[in-house]
Amino acid sequence: MDIKHISSLPKPNSATLYAFMVTGQNRKELEKMARENLDENIEIDKSYCEEDVKNFHFTNNIKVLFLGAGEEGQPEAEDLRMGIHAIINQTNDLKISRLVIVSMDGEGKNAASLRDIAETCVLSNYQFLTYKTDPRKKENSLKKISIYSTDKGAANLVKEGYLTGTVTTIARDLVNEPVITLTAVELANRAEKLGKEFGFEVEVFNKKKIESLKMGGLLAVNFGSPLPPTFTIMEWKPKGAKNKKPIVLVGKGVVYDTGGLSLKPTGNSMDFMKSDMAGAAAVIGTLCGAGALNLPYHIIGLVPATDNRPGQNAYTPGDVIRMYDGTTVEVLNTDAEGRMILADALAYAKKYDPEITIDLATLTGAAVIAVGTLGIAMMSNASEEQKNKLKTAGFAVYERLVELPLWKEYKDQLKSDIADLKNIGGRNAGSITAGKFLEHFTDYPWIHLDIAGPAFLHGAEGYRGKNGTGTGVRLLLNFIENY
Repeated sequence: MDIKHISSLPKPNSATLYAFMVTGQNRKELEKMARENLDENIEIDKSYCEEDVKNFHFTNNIKVLFLGAGEEGQPEAEDLRMGIHAIINQTNDLKISRLVIVSMDGEGKNAASLRDIAETCVLSNYQFLTYKTDPRKKENSLKKISIYSTDKGAANLVKEGYLTGTVTTIARDLVNEPVITLTAVELANRAEKLGKEFGFEVEVFNKKKIESLKMGGLLAVNFGSPLPPTFTIMEWKPKGAKNKKPIVLVGKGVVYDTGGLSLKPTGNSMDFMKSDMAGAAAVIGTLCGAGALNLPYHIIGLVPATDNRPGQNAYTPGDVIRMYDGTTVEVLNTDAEGRMILADALAYAKKYDPEITIDLATLTGAAVIAVGTLGIAMMSNASEEQKNKLKTAGFAVYERLVELPLWKEYKDQLKSDIADLKNIGGRNAGSITAGKFLEHFTDYPWIHLDIAGPAFLHGAEGYRGKNGTGTGVRLLLNFIENY
């Protein structure tokens, strides 16, 4: 799909839909502006929230939409995104190929919205059609979006939004890909290809290298698989990077999770476990974004990857595993595998002396129970300043963070009779004890994001869509850009 900024309005025609996006502008003045720029006889719809847009019955006539503030307390940017999403849906329902979005208030108040508009257009028009026999029959009609604005820097803002949306869809594609094609090895291969495309360096450790490093957690989870694990290191280091110490991102790369010998119960619990590498997808997408946006920060991405199966010489409840840093872990549930591979990666991250490390993982069902699909469970030992920067980014992109405590008493639930730690802490505070387990393997400022809720949706939630959402990419890019 082609998205670009335009500096003059094209003539109206039946294959084009117009949408005027405004905030804080006198409506009568804008209606006059619309008629002067387009046609005295155009039909004007007045909308003030996303629900109003949904209720419109569009025709091929020109429609002008006015989107205002949404529910009390809802950020204006999110209201705008949801309105854009509704317009994209309507455009496709009408089989219209071109959309012109006019962002114009004469005072530059809407300039900052241009990036959100472009980004949301990409996300709302996203489709995963790789396995459709004839994808052309299923493709959205919308092929071209023009965003009109006279604001200074509009072209750059539109481009940035397009790029941010595009790298988020890269993460979505990875999450939506089935394990029969996206093995741990293939995930590493795709990271290498994307590195060449977006300009970041990639190094992949194969199983022999992983064994030499004694990454016991990653190897243990992989014991049950006929396919080898990988450990992928990605690095974006532009000249003159602003940070002396790198920002390290770690993503859980379990390309498919059966639960291992602690087999997940039936009832659709395994149907969507190809999404258990959404954390890895977010890290890969973020590195792509760093290259696309040419961010002036040194960033390292680490992705431990394997599938978790009950075959071969699968690790078992009762096993004791020696991790990369020497810690011994008593395994009491093989379905608590994400923390095993992340622990090795977090311990490995110590070699970089990171300024901040953020891990992303579809780690616990308890996080879904706690905050549902609307938020991300966050745990951290970082400073309040670092945490607040990430929370601010979360509100900006509407991937909101809910901080859970990491009180020292939670570690008591991880005490083992025969090893240094257990890999589960019991039913109570399941998300927190998982975070507490990971904290053991850090000696630097660290933030853990449990994205189990929003990473894969079983029903569309606005521009986030159904299935893989790319959660984490926009959050991390906003955090790093404003770092």
